Amino acid sequence: MKLVCSQAELNASLQLVGRAVAARPTHPVLANVLLTADAATGRLSLTAFDLSLGIQTSLAAAVETSGAITLPARLFAEIVNRLSAESPLSLSCLEGDEQVELTSSGGSYRMRGMPADDFPDLPLNQTGTSIRLDADALVRGLRATLFASSGDEAKQVLTGVHLRLDGAGLECAATDGHRLAVLHLDHGATAPASDGEPFDVTVPARSLRELERLLSGRPSQEPLSLFCDQGQVVVLWADQVLTSRNIDGVYPNYAQLIPASFNRQVRLDRRGFIAGLERVAVLADQHNNVVTISADPAAGKVTIRADAQDVGSGSESLAASIEGDPIDIAFNVRYLLDGLKVMGGNEVVLKCNAPTTPAVLEPVGEPDSFVYLVMPVQIRT
Repeated sequence: MKLVCSQAELNASLQLVGRAVAARPTHPVLANVLLTADAATGRLSLTAFDLSLGIQTSLAAAVETSGAITLPARLFAEIVNRLSAESPLSLSCLEGDEQVELTSSGGSYRMRGMPADDFPDLPLNQTGTSIRLDADALVRGLRATLFASSGDEAKQVLTGVHLRLDGAGLECAATDGHRLAVLHLDHGATAPASDGEPFDVTVPARSLRELERLLSGRPSQEPLSLFCDQGQVVVLWADQVLTSRNIDGVYPNYAQLIPASFNRQVRLDRRGFIAGLERVAVLADQHNNVVTISADPAAGKVTIRADAQDVGSGSESLAASIEGDPIDIAFNVRYLLDGLKVMGGNEVVLKCNAPTTPAVLEPVGEPDSFVYLVMPVQIRT
């Protein structure tokens, strides 16, 4: 293998695929990145795979001799990162040799790699159910839901985001058992596969966070293709590939958790609501993160309170448009802030029925349908 490429492009590609390098590899080669140079296409491909998540990308290179080898991902990335972006990099490795020489204007480095044949094959199955998506639409869906997935591996299926495509569009949903985030994107944001079959899959949140970073970091008007088959999801976009295992199990029927109607609605300025919650959260953090929200229709205001025993208390009052009877309802302030911060729009509506039943937050006037359900906290009096 012998080639010349840009330091900046190689460095960016290494940072990207490095997120799929195994932190605790079960085999030494899983700590490596696979380099594949192709003289016919003039591309250098980089691949990392921890047996659950795989990322592959490529960059333009002047390839004199095709070849493939794996190199220690962390060491290789640190060396490349410190080299000058003003000078192109030369990579060379004799056939059958595991020594790679990296040369730039500032010096020369040698690294011992491992044979490419030792690297596991990346699952690139492009059969089974497939859909085409607008990349920007998928990014919106992931940003609106990833935060609500569970970090508890014991909850298995709840550690992922559920993606569903049907005749009405794409729906992304995530829940950890305490809150639920659902974003629905209509057909303007998706391009269904030609077969039009319903598509349901739950993908680990970790994999989708990397996909969201990948799509956000390299914007493109090109739609992405998503394939799902045999327990694997494969996403193809521009010159990049991400593969991930599915999460086995039936995702909860979250639609039935959302109340069909509400007898109380509170309409607030979203940014003002966030600012008030963040100020009161300073005290709420001292004692179980609970804030109480009191809606007073007669006064046209909402009061946010936090009482930290043996520390102090605080309250904030906000103007609001309130329908229904007065209510005092308590929440984990962090759950409220998480949902409000991923919403768009200037105003938000808080809908509820009673202090012990699920409440829903929805943005006002946004094109995408977003529902954020939060379970109240029961306060002992």
